[in-house]
Amino acid sequence: MVDLTALLVPIVDISRQAAVAMLEIYQSDFAVEHKQDNSPLTKADLASHNAIVAGLQKLTPDWPILSEESADIDWATRSSWQRYWLVDPLDGTKEFIKRNGEFTVNIALIDNHRSVLSAVLAPVLKTVWFAAEGFGARRAQLDDLSDAISDLDQLGATVIQTRKPTPVRPVVVASRSHVNEALQAYLDQLPEHERLACGSSLKFCRVAEGSADLYPRLGPTSEWDTAAAQCVVEQAGGQVVIAGGEPLDYNSKESILNPEFLVVADRQSNWPDL
Repeated sequence: MVDLTALLVPIVDISRQAAVAMLEIYQSDFAVEHKQDNSPLTKADLASHNAIVAGLQKLTPDWPILSEESADIDWATRSSWQRYWLVDPLDGTKEFIKRNGEFTVNIALIDNHRSVLSAVLAPVLKTVWFAAEGFGARRAQLDDLSDAISDLDQLGATVIQTRKPTPVRPVVVASRSHVNEALQAYLDQLPEHERLACGSSLKFCRVAEGSADLYPRLGPTSEWDTAAAQCVVEQAGGQVVIAGGEPLDYNSKESILNPEFLVVADRQSNWPDL
């Protein structure tokens, strides 16, 4: 039996270390390369990846790690994993390149296809959202990213919960960089609502902390994009569901691509299905 709460402090601190490594590059004149799928890659992705992998290997040396920057692990190997770390070292690379601050470090623990522990840290905002089953979800402001985190009390974190019931004029959050025709068609089905645009896993976090009521994602994402923030949303009282209302899960198929999904604040709400 894993004590998830005992892992929260080290995971938040590992995400802090990754953020420090990332910000050194963010504040410089960095170069942008492109992967085979034409998605952007910077030295910050790799610096964050290296910091996270080093920290996780020290913390739990026997648990596998799947990171966006080391994703070439075949299905024959991954299919045998019950518990592993799922990492996006820099979620929102396009926002990083735009220098708008809307990017995050994402670390999640997957157990039996579900995200059960996580941290999502926004380096420029100096804000971390973290959660675990049996603990709930919290948000903390980090005054100085150079200060190591040694206990939960040091964080002065606030408990967060999704908004219930859904207000008459709900807030719908959508991607700043990925708006397509399918998403627009879905938004057109909704009642009058306020639109909030932001990047990376911050969209999930806005739902988790009660600032938004719905985040529909009708475009491509990978499992490392969603796992950490999904745990935060679920432990704050919301849900992340695919077509038909089933929860988004992990490592249940060979492809690491997610289906379309909805991030919902109020589980009793009646949003249009995908």
